Amino acid sequence: MAAETQDKPLSLHWPTLAVAVCIMLVGSLYPPLMTSDTGQVNHALALALLCAMSAGFVRGVGFVPHYAGWRWLFSEWTCFGALAAAICMKYLS
Repeated sequence: MAAETQDKPLSLHWPTLAVAVCIMLVGSLYPPLMTSDTGQVNHALALALLCAMSAGFVRGVGFVPHYAGWRWLFSEWTCFGALAAAICMKYLS
């Protein structure tokens, strides 16, 4: 059976895609961003940034999963929430 087609074409979601690309570039060009003041890797910060980047790329390229759990996990809200958590971890700790 052929796959069902959607009524509207997928479109890019520019804000989340821009966040994902920025996190990718900054994390690649300046890895000390993900370290603590003592020079140790801050795993919670890295997790929050990579979660924001993953959700940003998935939603940014226009993919919206059918299953509600995956749709929530890869939404723009998750992207911006994880980015806010990362900023709080970096500058408020």
